[in-house]
Parts: sequence; C-alpha cells; structure tokens
Amino acid sequence: MKRSIFLISIFTLIITSCEDKRFQTFTANVPIYISYEELRNSFEVTTDEILVKPGKIYFKDQYMYINEYQKGIHVVNLSDPSDPVKKAFINIPGNVDMAIRNNILYADSFIDLLLIDISNPLQPAEINRIEKLFEYVIPPYDYDYPLDEIDEEKGVIIDFEIKKITREIHTPPYPWPIYYDYGSFAEVSSARYSGSAGGSGNTYGVGGSMARFITYDDYLYTLESTYKLKSIDISNTDQPLVKNEQYLWGNIETIFISGEYMFVGSSNGMHILSLKEPSVPILMSTYQHITACDPVVVDGNLAYVTLRAGNFCGGTQNLLEVIDIADKYEPKRIVSYAMTEPYGLGIDNSTLFVCEGEHGLKVYDATDPHAITSNKIAEFSNIHAHDVIPLSTFLFMIGDDGFYIYDYSDLNDISLLGTLPVVPSEE
Repeated sequence: MKRSIFLISIFTLIITSCEDKRFQTFTANVPIYISYEELRNSFEVTTDEILVKPGKIYFKDQYMYINEYQKGIHVVNLSDPSDPVKKAFINIPGNVDMAIRNNILYADSFIDLLLIDISNPLQPAEINRIEKLFEYVIPPYDYDYPLDEIDEEKGVIIDFEIKKITREIHTPPYPWPIYYDYGSFAEVSSARYSGSAGGSGNTYGVGGSMARFITYDDYLYTLESTYKLKSIDISNTDQPLVKNEQYLWGNIETIFISGEYMFVGSSNGMHILSLKEPSVPILMSTYQHITACDPVVVDGNLAYVTLRAGNFCGGTQNLLEVIDIADKYEPKRIVSYAMTEPYGLGIDNSTLFVCEGEHGLKVYDATDPHAITSNKIAEFSNIHAHDVIPLSTFLFMIGDDGFYIYDYSDLNDISLLGTLPVVPSEE
C-alpha cells in the first residue's frame, strides 16, 4: 500500500510539472550574436569600405577619423581640404566613440576599449585591448515587437532579426529585459576645442560637440549608459586603469572640456566639473533646463547649449541657450532662442555654427549674446547637418548624407571646399 501511494505521488508530481510549463508563440526581436572570440579577433585594416552610416568625427594631424556607426573608423587624408581622400578603414565592431592622445586612438568596441597606434595613420595597429571595460549594451531594435531573451554568455549582439518564436512562459511571466543604446549617432554619439588639452608634452586631437569620449592630461573620460562618468588613466598604454567612476543625474549625453573645466550635457541640464585633480573630477554645479537632448560648447565665460525635442530625450521645445559661466558655481542663463531641429554646434571667435539636422547648417555672429539669431551670417539648407568641428578657417561637418569641409576664412563668403558623400547601402 505504501509503495502504491509513493508511485501515485511521483506520477502526480510529473503531471503537475508538465502542466506548469506553458508556451507561447509570438513575433519578437531575436538577437544575432558574435562570440567574444570573434569580436576580439576582428581588428583589420582595409582600404575599400564605403561611407554608409557616418557617426562621430575626430581630427588630428591633417587626418579626419570618421566613425562608421557600429562598424569601425574611416581614416581620411585632409592635406588637400578640397580633395578629402579615404586612405584606410579600421574594422571595429560595435564602435561608436573615439578620442586621441599623442599617437594612440582610443575606441570602443561594444564592451571593450581598444588602443590603436596611429603613428602611421595609413597603417593603424592594435596595441592593447581592455576587455569588459564598458557595460553590455545592444544595438537599436524594432520597438513594435518585444525583445527575445538576452544571453550575454553567447557574445555581443550585433543586430536583431524579426521572426516568430516559441518560448516558455514562466510563472511569474518572464520579464522582458530593458536595454538601451545611448551611443547611436542617429539618436544622440579638442586641443582648444572639445577639451583635449593639458599635460606637458602631450598632443591631442579635436572632437565634435556630440562626443562621449574625451582626453585631457593623462586621462580618457568616457560617458557610459545614462549616468556614469569614468576617469581612465592612460599614461601607461600597456595598462590603462580606471581611477574613478561617478554618477551624474539626468541622462548624460555629451562631454566637452574648456581650460580646467569639464562640461557634461544631459537631458535635464549641464554639469560643470573641476579638473584640478584630473583623476577625480569634482562636480561644481548644475545648470538645469527643460528635458531635451543637450550638446554643449564653451567659449570663454559663455556656454552654448542646443536642446532638441521629439526624440528619446523627451521634451517639446527646440532651443539654443546661452549661459553665463563666469561663476562656475552659479551658471546663469542669459537668453534662449527658438530653433528648428538643433543637433551639434561649434564656436570659434564668436562665430557660432549650429547643425539643424535635415534643415541644414546655420552660421551666426554671436558677438552679442542677446542678438544671435538677428545676426545670421550664412545658411546651408540643402544638406543634412549633425555635428561640426570649426578650426581657425576650416569647418568640418558630418551629417546623414556625408562629410563636408567649408572654408570660413571670409565670413562674407563661406565656401564649400570638399565632400565625402554617403553611398546608399544595398541592404
């Protein structure tokens, strides 16, 4: 009798377990992985990659480095600004951001940081890779469909495919993972400019206002996810060290350095940090504004911020704001101007360049902060403008349709010198 009861109990348990398992068929974003081994053996230099989806830009020593979003970096010779020539392509899966100190280019590759020797820009060489330095993120996906389960052990996700799948429905139901891509060029990602300065004997490149990587003294600063600022000691390229991680509120997006101060743009404000101790930037103040995407550039005691609405940052207004930063502990807004679709911007000797996306590029005389939009110098409306780097007489601009070089030595006759157009993808 006891044996019969035991057998019945086992049978009941098996039936119950089977009944507890429920399955559902649905259409979802299914991840496409590459293994960590494949990722870390992917570095390659070629010469035939076309410009399809341009991202961040960085300039140093007559070469422009143009990110091909999530794929790598184009090396472009600008010795003749009227004839930019693509000379090499550095294959870096997952690349979005970059910065340069001396002859080392620092680039992200999904969760890794690559150190690339560009002593000869035509023959870049990987010299070090810091694995798992950054958080695990994923590329954009179709928000009309849920995400399939993410398995980080399989590698990094390079794309998604929409397809029908059958998955077990757990009790409680399996919670869909929430992942974000904060480095996408489509959404968001300098010696005198964009803050690559400091450090006797060091040389630096020049980045745009949408940068999330920047170098200063012996440090590389990176913005990670929505809140984390990392300070990485790069004085020893054999062993870069994370010296500090700190949290800044407001969905941090862009980073700029002027003098000994760092300016971090967020969706809710602009943070000002002191770099007197480069290993640990000290928060001095935060200028708060409406919710919107927020790149920032600085010229003397004035900061210029563009606020863009209608995107993942939120907000409903498109503005250019001018902020008095003479007192770094009490930044004060001077004036706001209505804009159309502002993205990146640049300032050089009171000449302000504002990218307006599909509405092109606008150039203003910003000598009088209270009359900027009344003093428009030029407008180029037949192009797409995302970010700019102004350098003395040359303006480098990147947009969805390509890379542009302008000569603004004569502000009464700003002229287009050369271009690298985007080649439509066959995919």
